[in-house]
Amino acid sequence: MGEEYLNKIIKNRRSVFPSQYNNTPVSKKFIELLLENANYAPTHRLTEPWRFKIVRGETKNNLGDFLSDTYTDITPEDHFSPFKHKKIQDKCNSADVIIVICFQKDLKERVPEWEEIAATAMAVQNMWLTCSVHQIGCYWSSPLLIKYMGDFFDFEEGERCLGFFYIGNYNKEEELTAKRKPINEKVQWLD
Repeated sequence: MGEEYLNKIIKNRRSVFPSQYNNTPVSKKFIELLLENANYAPTHRLTEPWRFKIVRGETKNNLGDFLSDTYTDITPEDHFSPFKHKKIQDKCNSADVIIVICFQKDLKERVPEWEEIAATAMAVQNMWLTCSVHQIGCYWSSPLLIKYMGDFFDFEEGERCLGFFYIGNYNKEEELTAKRKPINEKVQWLD
């Protein structure tokens, strides 16, 4: 693998949203590859804080119902949006697989919590790059509703949800473009 190949993978990584997915299933073998690659993310003190819940089939439908019902329950009537309610359900229905992204806080507090979150984000980046290479669509969403996930899943002590990683096949003819400002607008060189 050459430097140019790595650069191309990084620069071509894109969000592919659930509304862009088709009905072609994503194999369990591919999901296992994603998880294996996620497991090689950097982790301070080897705490390996990432935790993933693979949601498919009927559980995926139940998650969609839970999220849309929770949105209804927590949203004041004058702020309720039928469009948003439907969109929550549609995301779950459109994705073939949803990986619930969680992290396990180091209960011994050997490392700061932000490092555990950063390590988990790097694990997700490994999955995202793997999806890109295999031309599988994916998208990380962290809605307000993630704070209610303890009502749907049994979390371990110190475990918390960071979002949902939606996965699905998509029609490759769609052009996916990048929108980035030049890096020099975000860097200070201090000699």
